[in-house]
Amino acid sequence: MIPWEGFAIKTIFVQGPVPGLRLFLVILVSAALIAADAHFDRLSPMRSAISTGLAPVHWLGNAPYRFSDWFSGLFVTRGDLEEENEELKTRLLILERRALKYAALAAENNELRHLLNSSETLDDRVVVSEVVGVSPDPFSHEIIINKGESDGVTVGQAILDAEGLMGQVIQTSQFTSRVLLVSDSSHAVPVEVVRNGLRAVLLGTGQSNELDLVHVPDTADIREGDMLVSSGLGGRFPRGYPVAEVSSITKEAGEPFVSIKASPEARLSQSRLVLVVFQRQEESVPDAIDSPATGEVN
Repeated sequence: MIPWEGFAIKTIFVQGPVPGLRLFLVILVSAALIAADAHFDRLSPMRSAISTGLAPVHWLGNAPYRFSDWFSGLFVTRGDLEEENEELKTRLLILERRALKYAALAAENNELRHLLNSSETLDDRVVVSEVVGVSPDPFSHEIIINKGESDGVTVGQAILDAEGLMGQVIQTSQFTSRVLLVSDSSHAVPVEVVRNGLRAVLLGTGQSNELDLVHVPDTADIREGDMLVSSGLGGRFPRGYPVAEVSSITKEAGEPFVSIKASPEARLSQSRLVLVVFQRQEESVPDAIDSPATGEVN
């Protein structure tokens, strides 16, 4: 009996699956999936479904912050509330003054466009969203917001905070969206200098506090402190939103281009509330003010 048992055991090992073959099949399937996703975009529905399924995970991850914020609000004193109320009133007055100024500038701009027989530019509609997740990959600058396809968000939409342009939507699911920040090394924004209209391209460096302004000739009129805004070229980002401020300019002898560093205006690693920009189409759209309860503002 013993020899037969040994033969049976030996047969099982010989006829069983070979580990090297398993590894080869896994590599082959992985390569096929990568190729299909890179060239044919076949896995987007699957990725969107997985992101939709992970929406409760993002909500649970953000729950401790919401709970601590709610719990701390239970012990706010009357003095703190009055101080916060006064601060909000002051900020409201400042913003109202800016709104009046911008309204006058917008009216003047539309009048000039009318004189030039050009179409009028209406304000972009925005939706308030909250950051609910951050990419754990140190080499990828991405965040997750709690607005998705059910809110009308689509790939390519610009994302702002209170200070400036943060990035663009690169993936959407039913309830969340993934946003690539301007600081990511694969991100580029067409910009122009507010002072003189000089156009260039602003690239991410992989650092949240530094961007590169590329392809600027050494004879260009650009200075430290110049404000860079989105130029609107390419149609991806609306024109006129603050992006960065020139922080340093380095000129090397014999080089046709200068090395320019800029600091992003948006608080890329701090902002929790962001704005999803919906650009107006060419057709006429009613310029109405949405109810604050919907989370939409003009």
